[in-house]
Amino acid sequence: MIRTTVSDDVAGWLDVLGPLAFYLVVWGLVFVGTAFFVGVFIPFLTGDGLLFGAGIVAGSTDRIDIWVLAIGVGVAAVAGDQVAFLLGRKYGRPYLSSRRGRWVQATVVRTEKFYDLFGWWSVVIGRYMPWARVFVPVIAGVAGMPYLRFLTANIFGAVTWGMLITVLGYYAASDPSVRPIAYVVAGVVIAASVVAGIRAYRQDRAGRAAEAPAE
Repeated sequence: MIRTTVSDDVAGWLDVLGPLAFYLVVWGLVFVGTAFFVGVFIPFLTGDGLLFGAGIVAGSTDRIDIWVLAIGVGVAAVAGDQVAFLLGRKYGRPYLSSRRGRWVQATVVRTEKFYDLFGWWSVVIGRYMPWARVFVPVIAGVAGMPYLRFLTANIFGAVTWGMLITVLGYYAASDPSVRPIAYVVAGVVIAASVVAGIRAYRQDRAGRAAEAPAE
């Protein structure tokens, strides 16, 4: 899930770039990962590995403030998804069709089914899946999901994914004994999102079934 080599690479950035550029690079990668489909090509440099590695760096030095880093990650994650959503809303299905590659098109179809299944929760749950993280926001835009509905899901997903994983990396570095707990907490958050999504889907199905006789 989170590769040591990625954490090592991220740690080297601080020495080369300095604190300010380090913040900007991490935030920038999070942003372009979903805003411009960069996460399709380098998922481990725009996803969990980046965040956990950046958190480890913050926990290993006093040159990086964990809360500045984590809040910036949350903002960048929200902004990236907003851009993708607006692109999907403005350009529609042809915008997705312009993405080349059989794997990309297969993933688009897969994501459309995922969105149809989970609706609002797809934006939250998708944060924890590399392929869904990239495509769900634009699919939501293409599908005409109401803006405020998407925004609330986007903010919730960005906080539970971006900020949480970054902070977990920080505490894992600050106290090695916390590392197993960090993975457990991350797993619990993911499981809770999935369960909530399934519950929402079942409630939606039940609501539609109740409306059918009336129609």
